[in-house]
Amino acid sequence: MKQIEVQILQQSYLLTCPEGRESRLLDAVERVDTAMTRIRDAGKVRARERIAVLAALNLAFEIADREAADLAAGSAAKAAPSAPPASGSGHQESLLPDDENQRLQTLVQRLDQALGDDGRLL
Repeated sequence: MKQIEVQILQQSYLLTCPEGRESRLLDAVERVDTAMTRIRDAGKVRARERIAVLAALNLAFEIADREAADLAAGSAAKAAPSAPPASGSGHQESLLPDDENQRLQTLVQRLDQALGDDGRLL
């Protein structure tokens, strides 16, 4: 294992990383730092812990959204392998079933209510 010192939101962290995976770790650090910096620079949230929670939730939401899109694309490919991909119309439809989409929206609203004036999740 290798140790790498990184900076996230101008604070140093010493992280342990498996040999050969340094570039992936540095990419992850960059994504987290960028997400946290955006939230901080929006000016609504100042506490580092709240910024970290919001950044983690936003990144987790992005991952879940991609996984749902990949799953839907895989299902669509199995159902109609000859169908061409949809053209980019600028309008993004939810790839989640209606009940899952509703549950996700309810969760985001509850998180927004819990965070109060510190800012919105999305």
